[in-house]
Amino acid sequence: MHWADHTAQTLQQRGGSQVIASGITPSGEFHVGHLREILTAEMIHRACLDAGMDSRYIFIVDSMDPLRRTYDFLAPNYEQYIGCPLAYIPAPGPDGEPDPDGGSYAEHFLGPFLRALREIGVEPEVVMNHETYESGAFADKTHSAIGQRGEISEVIEEVSGREVPDDWFPYNPLGSDGSLDGVRVTGYEHPHVQWVDRHGVEGASDIRTGQGKLPWRIDWAARWGIHGITCEPAGKDHGAAGGSYDTGIPICEMLGGQPPHKMVYEWIQLKGMGPMSSSAGVTVGPLDALGLVPPEIMRYVIARSKVGRHIDFDTGPALFQTADEYERLVADPPSGSDEEMTRRQQVAQDTQLAALRLSQVKRGSDPSSSIAGVSFRHLAMLAQIKSSDDDVWASLRRSGHLDGEPSDALTGRMRRMRNWVDGPHFPDAARIEVQSNISDEAGTSLTDEHREFLSSLSGALSDCEWTDAAIRDCIRATTAGVGIGGRDAYVALYWVILGKHHGPKASSLMSEMEREDLLSLISET
Repeated sequence: MHWADHTAQTLQQRGGSQVIASGITPSGEFHVGHLREILTAEMIHRACLDAGMDSRYIFIVDSMDPLRRTYDFLAPNYEQYIGCPLAYIPAPGPDGEPDPDGGSYAEHFLGPFLRALREIGVEPEVVMNHETYESGAFADKTHSAIGQRGEISEVIEEVSGREVPDDWFPYNPLGSDGSLDGVRVTGYEHPHVQWVDRHGVEGASDIRTGQGKLPWRIDWAARWGIHGITCEPAGKDHGAAGGSYDTGIPICEMLGGQPPHKMVYEWIQLKGMGPMSSSAGVTVGPLDALGLVPPEIMRYVIARSKVGRHIDFDTGPALFQTADEYERLVADPPSGSDEEMTRRQQVAQDTQLAALRLSQVKRGSDPSSSIAGVSFRHLAMLAQIKSSDDDVWASLRRSGHLDGEPSDALTGRMRRMRNWVDGPHFPDAARIEVQSNISDEAGTSLTDEHREFLSSLSGALSDCEWTDAAIRDCIRATTAGVGIGGRDAYVALYWVILGKHHGPKASSLMSEMEREDLLSLISET
């Protein structure tokens, strides 16, 4: 059984309506690694719906979290905002300077991320955490946490192994300068927390408003109860033994809530570069990734992988292999009967079918529509040899891949393909350029056997129907007639057409050329 369906089954035993959650701190440019948490949660939500359960998916934005440092993309004068909640500081302008007319810092970075989520079929209920504080929803949990300060401190020490300072307080008030840093609590009289800040200014914060926040471990446990969250996937940093998930479970119960089902996922890594981190600068933004990778392939990368296994995200050569794997699954989904399969084969089939189901941008849609009738590799070839999209559509009509106008799915795939082909991620080995003359390297690489094959093929191509299938048959017949090995025959063609010993499907490439141009090239050998 697929991990999403298994989790849904577990939640069903819990009973009641399900609230699946994920979240993010909008502190900087997001990276594609964040998509694993969001898609893991969203796929569990879909699996719950598919099982006939009542389920909601909420996305909690930690807009009350403070700015922790001046990131590279920020101007130095953002230092004045360190410690201030992201919801209450100005967004950076194009030059990295605070822009008083640009909305909040949190909204500035959140907007592009939510747009990226919509492209992959994720449209959660968005919860801004600072608004939850401002509404007073945290007030009862905060009052309870303050009342159990000693007990909560003991839980944190026992579970995490961390030493909690004697002056620790389960509420961080905002000081006179709007910062959470350097503020010392001096007393509490419900609903006000008294404090003195680093400037020596004294004040009081009302816990029923957004004048402060709970520390992370308490905040997370409190929101589980506030929103009725039944499942929230977490990365291995939070989910490790003694991490914030393990402290959150007993604290949630102490605050009168029911903890969610614990699920821990592994990180996404840029191939050869380690885990992605927006603060360390090892990132590929979601908009960047989704400008290159078809949404269903991005979803498939997550859906096919066990949650406890790390994912190597590769927008280079491996993207071809991933697309091939997805297209094979779409074209020939497993369909054996349970009676004919072993238990292991049944599990593998169920997992593959569920991964295919959960990879679709629109829940319940036909997977074949995501490919739009054209393979990823064929589109990559056309994007390189056709200068305009209209030329691509005309080619697809001639080859029978397209009937009428291109669908939105196909135009989207073509847009992303051109971005990939024209950008730095496209593998050099896959780049092609049809030659106008035989290169010197090709001339010296062709053997007498190659030339004999090409000479015979030239005559056969003169009378061949100019379609992919007919050209393929012509190549095969000539190969057999001359007695050359199949691989050697194709190497000869690639040297002539592309000036290198490998390339895309030869018959498809040849069918896109003018017959006379190809025959002229071959005649030079």
